[in-house]
Amino acid sequence: MTEPEPITADEPDAAGFRSVDEQLTLTLGAAVRPRPVRVAISEAQGLLCAEEVVAEHALPGFDQAAVDGYAVRSVDVRTAGQEPVQLPVVGEIPAGSRQPRRLQPGQAVRVATGAPLPTLADAVVPTAFTDGHQAKVTVQRAVPSAGYVRRTGEDVQIGDVAVRSGDTIGSAQVGLLAAVGRSKVLVYPRPRVSIISVGDELVDVDRTPSVGQVYDVNSYALAAAARDAGAEVSRVGIVPLDPKRLRETVEGRLLMSEVVVVAGGAGGSTGEEVHAALSDLGDIDLHRVAMHPGSAQGFGRLGPDSVPTFLIPANPMSALVVFEVMIRPLIRAARGTRNPHRRIVDARLLSPVTSTKGRRGFLRGQLLRDESNGEYLVQPLGTSGAHLLASLAEANCLINIDEDLTEVAAGEQVKVTFLAQRA
Repeated sequence: MTEPEPITADEPDAAGFRSVDEQLTLTLGAAVRPRPVRVAISEAQGLLCAEEVVAEHALPGFDQAAVDGYAVRSVDVRTAGQEPVQLPVVGEIPAGSRQPRRLQPGQAVRVATGAPLPTLADAVVPTAFTDGHQAKVTVQRAVPSAGYVRRTGEDVQIGDVAVRSGDTIGSAQVGLLAAVGRSKVLVYPRPRVSIISVGDELVDVDRTPSVGQVYDVNSYALAAAARDAGAEVSRVGIVPLDPKRLRETVEGRLLMSEVVVVAGGAGGSTGEEVHAALSDLGDIDLHRVAMHPGSAQGFGRLGPDSVPTFLIPANPMSALVVFEVMIRPLIRAARGTRNPHRRIVDARLLSPVTSTKGRRGFLRGQLLRDESNGEYLVQPLGTSGAHLLASLAEANCLINIDEDLTEVAAGEQVKVTFLAQRA
């Protein structure tokens, strides 16, 4: 088992640190997709389809009127463009009618949108092309064969794949599933993520902190971030720094989670105590990562199912950045998302920034767009400290600064990671 590396205050260099890419490769390799389950289509929205849904019925299932009007033989109204054509109206077919009707040459039948066409009719004359009479209609414009008609199988034919495996099921897919007669569908469920905050100094938000105590920010913020990533979240809340209780809590969550996150479990003596409490559940690596904020972090696969487990800093700002960089991609990969990473663009800095030597910086920023040329611009926010949680609330991106840079001047190009869009 890996011996825990002492984690103290940030060192001035990153000698011996694991790179961000190496750590991300390690964590993504542990992503486990939950087994598919069959759910009602009303519960499938937002999930990934786990089967090829093959249509057993054509859509539409019969020739039907695309508009309100008159079902006719197109040959009977072919001259309506030169002079009006009068046809006797021999009946009416509403949508949903089950009564078969046969059209004779030189006749018209009034039809509603979605109504089945009578036999021999091959076109529908919209009401707007006629005088609208119900006994004898005057047609003023010709229509071609199949005009204003939805043909059998026009949308989906028998044997077509209506929804593909790996497709995200949105409102259109739910509608299509219903249209082809599927009441249930096989999907990949959302990965279950458990969020735990460790620390004797923490109190929940419904209590008043005493001297030396602080509110538990992490379990709430990280639970929200995990939901945004598409997980089913269990916010366990605060667990005191008691080895037996912490171990029992984590062990219980391993049985019902695809990912476990322990905030406050990395850094200083607390990180070592958490590592010691959990070490017999599996291998936990407390290797430093060459990034800031959030270089102090741990990762392992715990329990009989080798559940990916993260130990991340107690500082809420650092915790959220580690979540964004390391944990969110794993959740997205566990969901089966083809590209688990957020979009990255080039942007021009509006103010200079500084970064820590040897570490990849993830700095809060506000991404803008120059309307004159479409160029992305980025304004750094609160770059003077890792504790500025309020600046992250204002940010819509993270500015990525390479490990070999300590200063980037205003006007230079940087890589920028989109965060979730603000309403």
